[in-house]
Amino acid sequence: MTILQWFIFFLAVQLIHFGGSWKLYKKAGRKSWEALIPVYNAVVLMEIIRRPKWWVVLLFIPIINLMIFPVVWVETLRSFGKNSSLDTALGILTFGLYTYTINYNDNVQYQADRSLVPRTWFGEWISALIFAITAATLVHNYFIQPYIIPTGSLEKTLLIGDFLFVSKFHYGARTPMTAVAFPMVHDTLPLVKSKSYLDFPQLPYFRLPGFQKVARNEIVVFSWPADTVRQFFVKEKGVRKPIDKKSNYVKRCVGIPGDTLSIVDGFVHINGERSILPERAKTQYVHAAYRAKGISGRKLQSENFKDFTRKYRIDNISNESYQALLPYIYGIYSNERDNFIVISPAAGIPVEVARKLRLKMSEILEPQKELLLTIAEAEGLNKVMELDSIIRQVNRSKTPNTSFFPNHLPYDWNEDNFGPIVLPKAGTSVNLTLQNLPLYKKIIREYEKNLLEVKDGAIFINGKETTQYSFQQNYYWMMGDNRHRSEDSRYWGFVPEDHIVGKPVLIWFSIEGINDGIRNWSIRWDRVMTTVKGEGKALAFGPFVFGIILIWQIVAFILRRKKAQSA
Repeated sequence: MTILQWFIFFLAVQLIHFGGSWKLYKKAGRKSWEALIPVYNAVVLMEIIRRPKWWVVLLFIPIINLMIFPVVWVETLRSFGKNSSLDTALGILTFGLYTYTINYNDNVQYQADRSLVPRTWFGEWISALIFAITAATLVHNYFIQPYIIPTGSLEKTLLIGDFLFVSKFHYGARTPMTAVAFPMVHDTLPLVKSKSYLDFPQLPYFRLPGFQKVARNEIVVFSWPADTVRQFFVKEKGVRKPIDKKSNYVKRCVGIPGDTLSIVDGFVHINGERSILPERAKTQYVHAAYRAKGISGRKLQSENFKDFTRKYRIDNISNESYQALLPYIYGIYSNERDNFIVISPAAGIPVEVARKLRLKMSEILEPQKELLLTIAEAEGLNKVMELDSIIRQVNRSKTPNTSFFPNHLPYDWNEDNFGPIVLPKAGTSVNLTLQNLPLYKKIIREYEKNLLEVKDGAIFINGKETTQYSFQQNYYWMMGDNRHRSEDSRYWGFVPEDHIVGKPVLIWFSIEGINDGIRNWSIRWDRVMTTVKGEGKALAFGPFVFGIILIWQIVAFILRRKKAQSA
């Protein structure tokens, strides 16, 4: 909806409110015209229903107002003697229009001294629940939101199974754009797996003032610009979503507006110089390790390397034993009768499982393994394993493709050699040609809502021929630290400022094996209550928090005991 449409909608709501309440205002000892003045009428209504005036603010906060309006409708009905369950149901189901029946009923009287205490335990429970959901939604939307890391794109900086607190107020909270949505969920309702929001109406983009801007090389949570899925890991027909209902991604912002970015042999360069990442950043690349005598998977695992596969030859496999092995393997490498080989993750097939199944099994020591390593890890592994060589894999192929941004021929960029590309900055302009148009067409059409056409070799924007375009907002470049296992800006391009969600500030909990079933969960105690940003080792608040809880419990126990003794 446009601003004009919202203004007309707002006036319509005021007229509907006036039509269904002007006599009620008069019966409550106020003036009828007070029901017509926007905002002021809400302040007066709070006085009539004997509720705090600050509730008026909640009526104008998206999503929060969806919970407060029904409360106000019910409280208005009860202020005029309509206390039955039927009255409450009709007030909610008619979206407040039930007040018309009492507004024009001369027998209805204002209950100035009514009790505000719920008459039943159910009413008391509902009131407490509404208050709790409202408070939680307010915090969730505008201050701090919890997230879970589901994939390894930032491994080993952030791990799969890390539970994050993401600050909304650092960059300024983005107010919800989807006006009608279920509170405390994102795009899908739990259990029923249906859409949790209505596409219409949509509020204009607005961001509250923050106290810092997105900085280069910070980790950022943002709405995935290319999102067309309802659920991760589920293949289905693409769907278009409002910005605030797109799936949330967490990456490192390696480029900010105005930067000239390029990737040279896997290393990011900003304005012609290689980018220096923070100390805690653990950038990984695929390495090919070679050892003629074979590389031991057990040795790699003992050195805490986990991103590789292992092969086992099994001489006496049966259908029953193979079914029992399924939780520990990826699949079959060779199913020949005399050469049956399975592939397992780094953890391998447990010895006790092999013994229980009475399998004649041996690990194949492959001369070459593909490993995800930081450069420092590769140097250390070379010393520990006495490798013949270990080589960081670099894609230097200059083949025109549509796999990488701008997803248009004849661009020939890839994951390791990319650009240079200038990140658009609000207020700056670019000279448009047919050659560079693929870089900016999504910005012009989708992110900034213009009509873009190419006719007879000329570029038209909103019906006017042009050779220049001025950007309306800032754009960022997001990449994962797991450089060869991350779907990021190299694949789908710029991240608009209106897609920025917040800044991860704290890992409050962490579970290893979170995607492997609850039986395989293991708490990473060294990551509980640790900071995300900073130099050196992460600052851990876990011991302090647990210490405070322990002291509080001891003090509470002593006080209870003293009270019991004095009674």
